[in-house]
Amino acid sequence: MIEKPTGSRAEEPHCSGTLSLDTLVARGATYFEPVTGAISTPIYQSSTFRHPGLFESTGFDYSRVVNPTRSELECTIAMLEHGKYGLAFACGMGAISAIIKLYKPGDHLIVSEDLYGGTYRLFSEYYAGYGFSFSWVDTSDITQVEAAIRPETKAVFIETPSNPMMKVTDIQRCGELIHRHGGHLIVDNTFLSPYFQNPLDLGADIVTHSGTKYLGGHNDTLSGFMVHARDELEDRLRNVQRSEGATLAPFDAWLTLRGIKTLALRMERHEKNAFRIAHWLRGHARVEKVFYTGFEDHPQYQLSQSQARGFGGMISFYVRDAADVPVLLKSVSLILFAESLGGVESLITYPLVQTHSAIPEAMRLSAGVNNRLLRLSVGIENPEDLIADLAAAFRHCG
Repeated sequence: MIEKPTGSRAEEPHCSGTLSLDTLVARGATYFEPVTGAISTPIYQSSTFRHPGLFESTGFDYSRVVNPTRSELECTIAMLEHGKYGLAFACGMGAISAIIKLYKPGDHLIVSEDLYGGTYRLFSEYYAGYGFSFSWVDTSDITQVEAAIRPETKAVFIETPSNPMMKVTDIQRCGELIHRHGGHLIVDNTFLSPYFQNPLDLGADIVTHSGTKYLGGHNDTLSGFMVHARDELEDRLRNVQRSEGATLAPFDAWLTLRGIKTLALRMERHEKNAFRIAHWLRGHARVEKVFYTGFEDHPQYQLSQSQARGFGGMISFYVRDAADVPVLLKSVSLILFAESLGGVESLITYPLVQTHSAIPEAMRLSAGVNNRLLRLSVGIENPEDLIADLAAAFRHCG
């Protein structure tokens, strides 16, 4: 029997239980490559690996199944999310698609109505066609979640904070609710990253990430992850990963590992900058409303404090006049008009067109995504420079 490596399982590296999160982020699951002593994980850019003999293996056979660089990344993300198993994919959508393979036609899932449009498209345009059913509810209201449960409900899938309206869902209460019905709680933790929030500690069964965002952190690579601690799920999920083949390439795994090393520093700066800019936007005459979980009057501010260690770097806001939107997007210069989020560069996005166009109009409007909504991913630049850029762009309006 050829032995497979356990490199995607999070073991306790050295004395990780006694180390601070900042240190674990900087060092990763393995502090150095033991054969050569390399302190940067090597990029094992090989599709296949030599067998010493028949029925003998080094633990690595074919990179779609397992690759040493990817295994180090999987161990690292599992460790940071306080999970047992980490699986890395070519992008976040690949991870989410793999999770849905746990279920079968006829099963029902409850999903946050306010979430990334690509997730909506995957569920409604593809998996619904295979016999799955979905209920889209405001999961920040636990009574709506409870009311949506059916006998065939197998999971609750939430984003918290949500994209783009920054609603916060009670992870622990959602977990308790769906567990009473024998289902799973799946949490997309992209917006806060494991530096600010660990859903598994609060009762979630599976955590997923678009690693393209804060984990990679530099807008230079795609990646996606799922993390869990359920032995009974691991073989099924790992089989999906290797069978469908949406696995992360070695170089992209290395780029993400390199990005994670500065996650603590970046998240602190993202949050500090976002706090400053959110308050500035709130005082601007052309801004009607700002959505930021760090405001003390945010409806779920206390909940955020209880289940997360920070508020992150994401802001959404309504301008008073929809005519200002194209002017602002054309006039910003330091802030870049682009999709995505979580990188060192500040990005401004128009969800109606860019990230949520797949969602039907009535559902979008119900969730709050209208033609006056802009989303700002605050980078690590000097906040006064960002404010000056916004102020100059606003002066072109009206």
